[in-house]
Amino acid sequence: MFALKFASLFILAYLLGSFPTGVLVGKTFFHKDIRKYGSGNIGTTNTFRVLGPVAGIIVFLVDFFKGTLATLIPVIFNLGPHYLCLIFGLAAILGHAFPVFLKFKGGKAVATSAGFLLGYNVHFFLICAAIFFPVLFITSMVSLTSLISVVLIFITSFFFHDIALSIISGLLVVLIYWSHRSNISRIEHHQENMVPFGLYYWYKKKHAK
Repeated sequence: MFALKFASLFILAYLLGSFPTGVLVGKTFFHKDIRKYGSGNIGTTNTFRVLGPVAGIIVFLVDFFKGTLATLIPVIFNLGPHYLCLIFGLAAILGHAFPVFLKFKGGKAVATSAGFLLGYNVHFFLICAAIFFPVLFITSMVSLTSLISVVLIFITSFFFHDIALSIISGLLVVLIYWSHRSNISRIEHHQENMVPFGLYYWYKKKHAK
């Protein structure tokens, strides 16, 4: 009975993660398929760039909290040990990266991963946020910030003495780097898009004059 309940809820977590927020917001309110514009990604950054800040914020919040909700499924349904939240959070992250509704071609799972961290451990999430935003302010690039931050987050996880958290954090490093392959190439060729603020953005703007 437990195995059936676990499997059913695991699939639910994956389907929550697979919810194609960016595509639905684009098609419903802007009559645009976000996958055909900008970087072609369905996530927050490309939505901001193509559809504007309101759409970007909506996509971020939905993608973020679907990760949180999926992570909390074991708590909601009294499945057992807290570490199970990691497994269900990972299911949502994989759902976002490989959504069944989009032929397994999804987003880069940064927002959903952040929501997963909030659902699992609030203190760890706050530390991760304290890592992410200063790095973003320095680099002015969401992609580079994600690549740097996920490694720092993995290292930070060891200070929590939670082996399951460290394992999942390590898997996130692999997933984030894999999903950012094209971004890494653009960063290497100095072609990556920047957010309109931060030290590197202001430096480039100053020296472009």
